[in-house]
Amino acid sequence: MDIFLILAESARSAVGPVAAIYALAAIGLNLHFGYTGLLNFGQVGFMLVGAYGVGISVAVFELPLLVGFALGVACAVVLALLLGIPTLRLRADYLAITTIAAAEVLRLVYRAGFAEPLTNGVYGLQNLSGEFRTWNLIFDPGDRYGIGAFSFSGNHMWLMTVAWGLVALTALLTWLLMHSPWGRVVKGIREDEEAVRSLGKNVFAYKMQVLVLGGVIGALAGCLMAVHQGAIQPDQFKPQVTFFLWVILLLGGAGRVFGPIVGSMAFWFLMTFTDRFLRGLGAEGYLPFLSGPDFGAIQLAFVGVMLVLLIVFRPQGLIGDRKEMLINVK
Repeated sequence: MDIFLILAESARSAVGPVAAIYALAAIGLNLHFGYTGLLNFGQVGFMLVGAYGVGISVAVFELPLLVGFALGVACAVVLALLLGIPTLRLRADYLAITTIAAAEVLRLVYRAGFAEPLTNGVYGLQNLSGEFRTWNLIFDPGDRYGIGAFSFSGNHMWLMTVAWGLVALTALLTWLLMHSPWGRVVKGIREDEEAVRSLGKNVFAYKMQVLVLGGVIGALAGCLMAVHQGAIQPDQFKPQVTFFLWVILLLGGAGRVFGPIVGSMAFWFLMTFTDRFLRGLGAEGYLPFLSGPDFGAIQLAFVGVMLVLLIVFRPQGLIGDRKEMLINVK
């Protein structure tokens, strides 16, 4: 077992396109929970409508990719309104229940038989990356960039450039918003909603704006996932994706601009390292009592234990400030 190769592959995963996509989705979740205190357990639902906005536009109606991105964003706005209007005036736990249920219902609807003319049901949609790759005027698709195991194809480098660029833009937008009067109201809602309401602010309107904005960012992550994979299928968007996003957010630090970014990089480094390390031990006969599927279970258990230890000993996350810790227990 080559530990240096495992470390190189783990570092590659930490800066790769998947880490960028999850960082983008976690930035949206950070706006919801980290800054506003909205318990959104269905961020994967926004990713799903974004991905299928691209998939249906490109694969079914053969429309330009930019139209697919626009449709995905529009669907996210509609979804946020449908979720927020009946729940945001109520207690936070109602939004949590609604979002996790809505995300799962959407997955089942998109895989249902009656939706097959648009979604192709459980088989999903393919051939979604072609136009995106034609935009690549920087990297040669036939070359690899990097050194050894820490290298990427030209197509991956192009996607990483776009994805990490969007991450940087949304992080900058988050910083600008949170240092504006609007952001101070949002953070005030998180700390004491009644106090903000007593100052004459429309708390419902601010919550709705945050829910829509974070949902749109999540939909953009779904759009990038569609073009990265070149194919989408409803069962990719199970609740565990939202669980991963919450782990990323808490790992990096909720309510910090760079928390989702650091959290995503650390999460995918740990996920890849534990997977490769366990499989290496298995290949050398050190774990004869385990089979292939068992490694995935142990991997998730290890990440879960790491998160529990982090919450116990550093609840503010890797880059959080304990004095400004934003996880409130009410």
